[in-house]
Amino acid sequence: MVVFEKPKSLTDAELHYCPGCTHGIIHRLVAQAIDDLGIEGKTIGVAPVGCAVMAYNYFACDMVEAAHGRAPAVATGLKRAMPENVIFTYQGDGDLASIGMAETVHAATRNENITIIFVNNAIYGMTGGQMAPTSLPGQVTQTSPYGRDVSTAGYPVKVSEMLSTLDGPEFIARVAVNNIKNIKEAQKAIKKAFENQINNKGFSLVEVVSTCPTNWGMTPVDALKWVDEKMIPYYPLGVYKDRSATKEAE
Repeated sequence: MVVFEKPKSLTDAELHYCPGCTHGIIHRLVAQAIDDLGIEGKTIGVAPVGCAVMAYNYFACDMVEAAHGRAPAVATGLKRAMPENVIFTYQGDGDLASIGMAETVHAATRNENITIIFVNNAIYGMTGGQMAPTSLPGQVTQTSPYGRDVSTAGYPVKVSEMLSTLDGPEFIARVAVNNIKNIKEAQKAIKKAFENQINNKGFSLVEVVSTCPTNWGMTPVDALKWVDEKMIPYYPLGVYKDRSATKEAE
């Protein structure tokens, strides 16, 4: 009896991510959803600039590379040109919530029938640890050595809360992957986001609170604790919008 095996939608390539980074867990959850739904042959992923820039090495489905922040725009074009395909983007917070914020908001308000996996680790990972739109108040980064000062840098952008105020999106949820319980909830949300697209329900975004031990200057274990103690209190987990559930309740 097989208890555990690698999803077929992941390649055998060795991950380049730092030790303790949870991108690997998120990759597995995305691949598992693709396997469970039997859609690998018609799935196209969009990888932009950031730590996941080489996601095309890891997913067995077709992949397209997008310019920094432009993944939702590229995904929109792919979906409109090939509506029978399943299109997803895999983006970090520096990509999606900074240079790509306009593409994200407008794809959401148009209710484009795409799926976005949004990885929030509160920092620019690939470029050396600069302050990101999601960096916490007081958080020390390469560009905020004394901590994020909200009087000059403003407050962090809460993407799930913001998008949930729009009329367009079908499904917005925030999950985490710092323990087994949260990983199971993340798996459900990611699978639901893909199911929504298959059922032509529209735009789904799953925000995944993640770690960056290297740029946080922590051990992998301490980074997981920091997610619990600092990240989740500021970015509460849960479903922020689910139009199908609302209709059923009515």
